[in-house]
Amino acid sequence: MELANLDLNQSYTYADYLQWDFPERVELINGKLYEMMAGPSSRHQSLCVKLIVSLSNSQKGKGCKVFTAPFDVRLPGKSKDDKDIITVVQPDICVICDKSKIDARGCLGAPDIVVEILSPSNNSIELSTKFDLYEKSGVKEYWLIFPQHNTFIANILVDGKYITSRPMASDKIFTSTVLPDFSLDLKELFESD
Repeated sequence: MELANLDLNQSYTYADYLQWDFPERVELINGKLYEMMAGPSSRHQSLCVKLIVSLSNSQKGKGCKVFTAPFDVRLPGKSKDDKDIITVVQPDICVICDKSKIDARGCLGAPDIVVEILSPSNNSIELSTKFDLYEKSGVKEYWLIFPQHNTFIANILVDGKYITSRPMASDKIFTSTVLPDFSLDLKELFESD
């Protein structure tokens, strides 16, 4: 099976997803197939590594786990059965505090924090489709990083709706509501190596 052989107008499930064996990385959102961008830029990778190290160090001995793509996050709807799951995403980084959601295939249910590092090719899906998806699924914090502008935005779930922060530049420090002992110094994050 090749990606080119799939009908992009058809709806798919996680059971279908498990049958595919092609090199391209894809996500399923509400049953629709989305091909992920080519390999991320060096800037994207550098930001990702800094954030993973910072988050991982902050969680040593505290219970939350930090994962990076490729890592399947399955967001079940009516049931947790593979044939009923129509959304499988691979966030750049996710933090999961409920270990019962972690299994051999990734995460089943909403992570506590999802981080996406944006590039021009994925802005529209991250800013609209995934925003709505993560809000509806109950992701408590959805962080967006804009490397081109050294900017950070946090979407915090309050009563089932995201409250979006003002864009934060490199002179700010962000403190998570999910991880209250974790602060992200944006100057350190965005400074070049």
